[in-house]
Amino acid sequence: MDLKGKKVLVTGGEGFVGSHLVEELVRRGAKVTAFVLYNSQNKLANLDFLPKDILAQVKIFSGDIVDFGAVKEAVKGQEVVFHLAALIAIPYSYLAPEAYVMTNVLGTLHVLQACREHGVKKIVHTSTSETYGTALYTPIDEKHPLQAQSPYSATKIGADKLAESFYCSFNLPVATIRPFNTYGPRQSARAVIPTVICQALAGKAEIKLGSLSPVRDMNYVKDSVLGYIQIAESEAAVGEVFNIGSGQGITIGDLAKKILELTGSQAKIISDEVRIRPEKSEVKQLLCDYTKAKNLFGYQPRYSLESGLKETIEFVRENLNIYRPEEYTI
Repeated sequence: MDLKGKKVLVTGGEGFVGSHLVEELVRRGAKVTAFVLYNSQNKLANLDFLPKDILAQVKIFSGDIVDFGAVKEAVKGQEVVFHLAALIAIPYSYLAPEAYVMTNVLGTLHVLQACREHGVKKIVHTSTSETYGTALYTPIDEKHPLQAQSPYSATKIGADKLAESFYCSFNLPVATIRPFNTYGPRQSARAVIPTVICQALAGKAEIKLGSLSPVRDMNYVKDSVLGYIQIAESEAAVGEVFNIGSGQGITIGDLAKKILELTGSQAKIISDEVRIRPEKSEVKQLLCDYTKAKNLFGYQPRYSLESGLKETIEFVRENLNIYRPEEYTI
């Protein structure tokens, strides 16, 4: 399926990954609607970073995926739906698990139901590598067991299974993307890379992080967006789950050291107890096997960790005013 000229809805379009996906879809000639969480100031969050000529081509639909009526209205007339809207911060899921169930599970159910009712031609549902939990083997392929080590991952597993059930029960043309740790410009300080960068650029003597030993597969946002688009375009992707990542692992501690080298910071890296996950909830190792996506539709990451970090550092440097390096963002 060529997305050029297609009517496309992106839920969570104002988010970090969502805004990059919206931008790329417009550049590819799609007719894009961004479903954004309603707020009384009409703020568009990360969509405000889009070039004005790109944003002018995006239709904005304000609502909440917890509201089925709003979802049905947004989906009406769409040919392709990318479902990214979700609560994603793991530490906050410890405090507000019910909110995660409502948004991630019920919200996904609403999207699936609306797509079924309106006969959408293709749905790309967003999962997460956190659904795998601590790796039982590496690299992790799509056959790896799912392990709910946080309320967040539990709700994403539930959402994934709903998507699977709608394909099996109703032949809904849904495919699931399972991105590993996406990073890049526009990401909030909730995530480790912008957390390190903003503290380093603010001249902090100490960089405060959680556990330094977990291994993560860091994938640049433009490579993750490429995965979304290739899955949407592939007819053979329907009913399948695809890992999208870099295939390279790095510890959080070594990642922080690399960022300090690139920013010229001499700061000391410390593990802050407040930021450490509960022992049984910490995912120790994530390393992506994207062979399935590579073999089916040619997915291949294009950005090295260093090149992606340099672009991210430049964004944070230019927008340091939107970050609060002295605070812990959950």
